[in-house]
Amino acid sequence: MLVILNLQVAQAQVIKGGSIIEPLSVEPGDPVRGRVIVASRQTGLCLLCHSGPFPEERFQGNLAPELKASVARLSAPQLRARIVNAAHFNPQTIMPSYYQTSNLNRVSSKFAGQTILTGQEIEDVIAFLVTLNN
Repeated sequence: MLVILNLQVAQAQVIKGGSIIEPLSVEPGDPVRGRVIVASRQTGLCLLCHSGPFPEERFQGNLAPELKASVARLSAPQLRARIVNAAHFNPQTIMPSYYQTSNLNRVSSKFAGQTILTGQEIEDVIAFLVTLNN
C-alpha cells in the first residue's frame, strides 16, 4: 500500500519554472537524516558521482560537480525538482530520477513502479543540502 501511495505522489509532481514548490512529505526534512542518505553507499549513492563534506568517506565521485558547488545557486524547490527528475533539466544526465516511476531507462523489473527515495527521504536530503549554503 505504501508503494501505491508513493507512486500516486510521484506521478503528480510537476516541475514548473524549474521548481517543485510543494514538499513531498508532511514532516519537514531533517538535515541529519539527509546527510546519512547522501553519504550512504546503499541508499542515496550520491557519492558515487559527487564529492562533498564527508572527510570520513573514501572514494568520493568526480563525475559530477562537488555538492556544495551544485547547490550553491539553487533554492530548496529547485533542488527538489532536480532530485525528483534530473532528466527534465538534462536528458543526457547520468543522475537518476529519485522520485519518478515512468519514462525511465534500464530499470530492473523488480524495481519497476517504485521510487528510489521516498518523499520524506528527498525532503531530508534537501534539508541537508541547503545547510551547505551556510
